[in-house]
Amino acid sequence: MSLILVVEDDVLLQEVLAERLRLRDYEVLVCGDGQHAIDTALVNMPDVILMDMHLPVLSGWEATQKLKSHPETKRIPVIALTAHSTFMLDDRQKSLDAGCDDHEPKPVNFDRLIRKIEQFIASQSAAE
Repeated sequence: MSLILVVEDDVLLQEVLAERLRLRDYEVLVCGDGQHAIDTALVNMPDVILMDMHLPVLSGWEATQKLKSHPETKRIPVIALTAHSTFMLDDRQKSLDAGCDDHEPKPVNFDRLIRKIEQFIASQSAAE
């Protein structure tokens, strides 16, 4: 079973994402801030991280940069989640510049998000 780390400070969205992922047979951990995300990732080594960019304590951009600079977590795919309802090019670029591997705008298109997660997990399995 693949492990997904959901990093989201909106408790309702956190719960919705976690429940929908669990229904797809993913194991899910949740965090509400960027520092907790780093600590959790280092201990649990998730297969994919869904990272909100606007977080308390440490932003998603800062947390991603730290995760991508750490030797143990640098290969974990990070999908940025941003609060804009349209796919803003500068949000996408800012996320990619921070080290995110992909970007998904909110409101989240769950089917598209699942396809992205599955692609990252498949590519990790193929690399092993």
